[in-house]
Amino acid sequence: MTIARRPTSHSYYSQRLRLHYLDWGNSHAPHLLLVHGVQDHCHTWDWFADSFISDYHVVAPDLRGHGDSQWVRGSSYHMIDYVYDLAQLVRQRELQPLLVVGHSMGGTLASLFAGLHPELVEKLVLIEGVGLWPGMMSGSVTERLSMWMENTRTLAARQPKRYPSLEAAFERMHKANSHLSEVQARYLTIHGTNQNEDGTFSWKFDNYTHAFPAYRMPEDEMTEIWRNISCPTLCLNARQGFAHRTGQDGTIEHFAQGRLEDIADAGHWVHHDQLDAVVSSVQAFISEPLA
Repeated sequence: MTIARRPTSHSYYSQRLRLHYLDWGNSHAPHLLLVHGVQDHCHTWDWFADSFISDYHVVAPDLRGHGDSQWVRGSSYHMIDYVYDLAQLVRQRELQPLLVVGHSMGGTLASLFAGLHPELVEKLVLIEGVGLWPGMMSGSVTERLSMWMENTRTLAARQPKRYPSLEAAFERMHKANSHLSEVQARYLTIHGTNQNEDGTFSWKFDNYTHAFPAYRMPEDEMTEIWRNISCPTLCLNARQGFAHRTGQDGTIEHFAQGRLEDIADAGHWVHHDQLDAVVSSVQAFISEPLA
């Protein structure tokens, strides 16, 4: 699996953090923003982007605490802060109007961005977007905050996993997602790790990205933002993917111009597992004329 053109690396600032993004050039073409999920990185999109760089200006950021972006000085990574970072990238680099594609948590962030800035987004694709999880807001506020405090305290003792070699990290990556080819797993491992001073290797994401926020967005507020989305929206999920993804369980009704498609024989990282099918669906969707 080869990649036709390599992107260039750039930085921008948001809330005093230096954040990283990839840019494939072609800046005068329509803008296409790719948003990765939690504990992932921007290079997760490299094969997908390859199919769009001739016709679009493709940009893929590393979220704060991920990849080559700076980590937060504190414990929590809140969704609205991620969304603010995306808005800053779009504003600073003048990427509007744009098409947005998000995977997993990145799908949630993409949907929030599109609902908060509907005038900027022409089309939206949510790949295995994290949907409304039943019981997310269960329990009293005292119970939820006590759980948050205990979870945060536990994370303080958690040390980044160190692998004795890049090969060992690759083996862990390949084992975690059996759908990946050896070439894919090795490529993602190379771009997703840093070598420590003692020669070992660790994943590039901050352990505190495992933290959940003290307050979560209630379901009615999330769906209110989804109903603000005015552009056509494609929820593209894997038939064998995660539960409660955006578009499932009746949630497609919250999108004014929403449609739901399933991809067979794929897990949560459907854009890796069935790349050609995902590219074909997205290309067909974004090539449809706007009403």
